[in-house]
Amino acid sequence: MDHPQPLDTAAIRAQFPVLDQQVHGKPLIYFDSAASAQKPLAVIDAQSDYLKHSHANVHRGVHALSQRATDAFEQARRQVQSFLNASEPEEIVWTQGTTDGINLVAQTWGRQNLQAGDRVLISRMEHHANIVPWQMLATERGLHLDVAEFLPDGSLDWDSFQNELNRGPKLVAMTYVSNTLGTVNDAARIIQAAHAAGAVVLLDGAQAAPHKRVDVQALGCDFFVFSGHKTYGPTGIGALYGKRALLDSMPPWRGGGEMIAEVSLEQGTTFAAAPFKFEAGTPHISGAIGLGAALEWMEATGIEAIAAHEEALAERTMELLREIPGMRLIGTAPSKAGVVSFVVDGIHPYDLGSLLDAQGIAVRTGQHCTQPIMDALGIPGTVRASFAAYNTFEEVETFHRALKRAITMLS
Repeated sequence: MDHPQPLDTAAIRAQFPVLDQQVHGKPLIYFDSAASAQKPLAVIDAQSDYLKHSHANVHRGVHALSQRATDAFEQARRQVQSFLNASEPEEIVWTQGTTDGINLVAQTWGRQNLQAGDRVLISRMEHHANIVPWQMLATERGLHLDVAEFLPDGSLDWDSFQNELNRGPKLVAMTYVSNTLGTVNDAARIIQAAHAAGAVVLLDGAQAAPHKRVDVQALGCDFFVFSGHKTYGPTGIGALYGKRALLDSMPPWRGGGEMIAEVSLEQGTTFAAAPFKFEAGTPHISGAIGLGAALEWMEATGIEAIAAHEEALAERTMELLREIPGMRLIGTAPSKAGVVSFVVDGIHPYDLGSLLDAQGIAVRTGQHCTQPIMDALGIPGTVRASFAAYNTFEEVETFHRALKRAITMLS
């Protein structure tokens, strides 16, 4: 396999106007893309053009603007289909994001297929979005929620996973890439093992979609969810991929306009086919168009090149951090995305984050919606630096110097 060409970070940064500013008198260094990536002009312009020239409701109008909006909206769905290599656009359901997609599966497939005594298997490295919906359903339905552990380096404990799988879960809901540890799980192996045990598999792809090539057909997952704002797109938009047979078998979740075939006060309501039966009400049209533009931008920039660049930034960051006394890296799995989490002995992550912000550096501090990880490690939270296509090695060096200054001030 050919190695991807190095990114032209100067050219990329010129496409992100938000980066051209100072924070507290210092050039902005944005190391918080795992929470929300910044948006290139291609996305900003796509949304702006739609709002300026084509805004109308979709699917419901015969006039020119409605037809234009519908065409752009459905083209964006096809772009998501292509990005994930789904077999058809009808396998792509618009959602508000990853959290919304997981809740949709829990409230439709879950309510239809999970009964008292059934088991759902997750891991301890999950984001709260892939824990709480299953806890809520477990409480309501009397389900067992089983947990696979992780190893000290942040890798999935395969023996623990296999032991829990032997209990016979009906659903395995796992993260592809941990937002805190950076661990890239062997999703294909997880899915194969889960299917062999008779389980349906939901893959949380919120942190995978921005950082690696995703092929849902090759992976074989039954459901895949991701968010637009992690993939250089707008907030409030995301997508659920579901195998067509599963989507067809699932009941709708929300009721209203757009998701119906016929409504009768006397005869009741019949529902539209998938994906529309899951898309009640007026959708986030500009968000979908913006997400389509973001995915197009990622493809043009080079997904593999972005991933290689981010991983190199993370490796250099960890190399520098290991030189700092009292430093403890959280998540050092062999297969790792562009995320670096750490703690420093005797210093609270919030204090470090505040002093880094004063030097113009944006990092995330706290539990990162992964409190079970923090509880297992006995720490209150971490400082997390996460990287994107627009970050540079010079920024990493500046971050290292700023971090040492902050530690000296707090020691």
